[in-house]
Amino acid sequence: MNHNPFRKLNKREWLLWGVSMAVIAVSSAIAGTEGWLSTLASLVGVTALIFIAKGDVYGQVLTIVFSLLYGIVSLRFHYWGELITYMGMTLPAAVVTLITWLKHPYRDTDEVEVARLTPKKLVAVLLLSGAVTAGFYFILKALATPNLAVSTVSVFTSFAACMLLILRLPYYAVAYAANDVVLIVLWVLASVSDRRYLPMVLCFVMFLVNDLYGFVSWRRMRKRQRVD
Repeated sequence: MNHNPFRKLNKREWLLWGVSMAVIAVSSAIAGTEGWLSTLASLVGVTALIFIAKGDVYGQVLTIVFSLLYGIVSLRFHYWGELITYMGMTLPAAVVTLITWLKHPYRDTDEVEVARLTPKKLVAVLLLSGAVTAGFYFILKALATPNLAVSTVSVFTSFAACMLLILRLPYYAVAYAANDVVLIVLWVLASVSDRRYLPMVLCFVMFLVNDLYGFVSWRRMRKRQRVD
């Protein structure tokens, strides 16, 4: 693994990362210093997405850190769905993905080898995501989770994205983009009650932009790897 992964970022990625960090920093200033944990989680999260978009294992390491921070933020607002999803699903999935990516490098580089989507894989992702979501719905309902419907949809999109990342498929970005839209709605609702959560809204707006870039980047990776 490269000791300084930032050296591998191109100009476009530096710009995307810089804009993402700036937007989050400005939103933090508007929200006030008490929202520093939300800000830190957001900064770690967008940095993770830059490296995931490159198929770099460092992205998974940062995802683990982000999941811990985001779980704490969710706990403070009693968003049990987000807490359970990230601490009980995204975090362990990131660990599994990290191991999987390390075992499947592209030609002994830090870049993961992109896999192919098959009907069997797609069916497995949809069935497992549906089953997990159904189970989570009753758990979240029992916990009187705020905005239950939105939180339940977030579980489905998050689990599907985690599965697709483990399987090394570009479509993880599509699932995460859908999840970003759900989470933008979720944290807008939270910010109405407490402006300290505004950084989380802009965090997921920038996540959406980064995930869309990730899909484009992975398609390019897949094309290049097949040609090579």
